[in-house]
Amino acid sequence: MAVQQQVIFKLDQEEYGLDIMKVHGIEKHQPIVKVPNTPDYVEGIINLRGEVHPIYNLRKRFNLAPKAVDDSTKIIIVNSNEMMVGFMVDSVTEIVQIEEEQIDPPPKLITGIHSKYIGGVAKLQDRMVILLDIDLILSEEEQKGIQTVLQEKVTAESEDSAL
Repeated sequence: MAVQQQVIFKLDQEEYGLDIMKVHGIEKHQPIVKVPNTPDYVEGIINLRGEVHPIYNLRKRFNLAPKAVDDSTKIIIVNSNEMMVGFMVDSVTEIVQIEEEQIDPPPKLITGIHSKYIGGVAKLQDRMVILLDIDLILSEEEQKGIQTVLQEKVTAESEDSAL
């Protein structure tokens, strides 16, 4: 019987899960440097222990109403398609083990572009958790675009510091 470990987080009142094997760390919210010419759901970049990571606001990515940052806001650092990125979420609630038979495929009612990154729905006692496929949240074009913007930003900062 296969068991998955999932990091459970909240956006609004909904719970979502990410495969713990893709999660590199869970960080407190910190100041984010805005990067021009990026989609609105890209909050910007952070420097975390000497590494620059793009930060995506999952509320904006999922077209949810804005919410002010508070003490519960977290940044989940993940490895998505061999790129370290951060996902800003309302809160991280727990890490759970989910048995394979507790997971159903996404309902047929969920259609459209957003359904592609829903890996399944876990039924846990009195609640359901939407399991996300982290590698599909960002399209390949989006990832390449962000990489280009990040490289340009790092190059510009290096040139500025050399002056």
